Amino acid sequence: MINVLILNSSPTPKSSISTKFTSFFEQKLLAVKGFNIVTRDLGVAPPSHLDELVLSGFFNDPSEHNEDQKKALSEGLILIRELEQADIVIIGAAMHNHTVTSGLKAYIDQVTRPGLTFQYKEDGPHGLLTNKQAFIIISAGGDYSSEETQKTDFVTPFLREVLGFIGLDEITFIPVFGTYLGSEVSEKNQSIARQTIMEQVMKLNQKR
Repeated sequence: MINVLILNSSPTPKSSISTKFTSFFEQKLLAVKGFNIVTRDLGVAPPSHLDELVLSGFFNDPSEHNEDQKKALSEGLILIRELEQADIVIIGAAMHNHTVTSGLKAYIDQVTRPGLTFQYKEDGPHGLLTNKQAFIIISAGGDYSSEETQKTDFVTPFLREVLGFIGLDEITFIPVFGTYLGSEVSEKNQSIARQTIMEQVMKLNQKR
């Protein structure tokens, strides 16, 4: 059984394009069977933002944590365990103000933790969440596919960098752009995204 973790990040799941496509991805995986899927909604139930208490326990040995630190750090540990158990991570990354939603940013802050998801060696940082595939479905009202508009897409480079930092460096980006540019443009781009997802599911099924 292949473990799949789906992370939705839109705070409006009923109308969200990114959530629509993570659900489509899930349906296609379930149709071929052999995939165990866990879904977490970071938009509706966002993780806590890091505070002074959490950060006070990030950089010392767990054996030194007091009860308050243990309690504050437990949320992040649950999220990290889910990531560790996943073979495939699918993220619905709605673009808000050219970047990721606050829920997804809070999640990334919680799971980017020294000694658990990355560590520094003499030659620099090493991600510890290796041997996993990640699929990022980016939805946006505008079109960020041209050379000029790519400059204002801060979702793609940010997620590529931070996920690679913790070891998820096998990433496939599936854009669904232009959802506010009229039905013709929107439907065309959504059709391309659906086709891409079906092709990826076929590849995943063949690799089992």
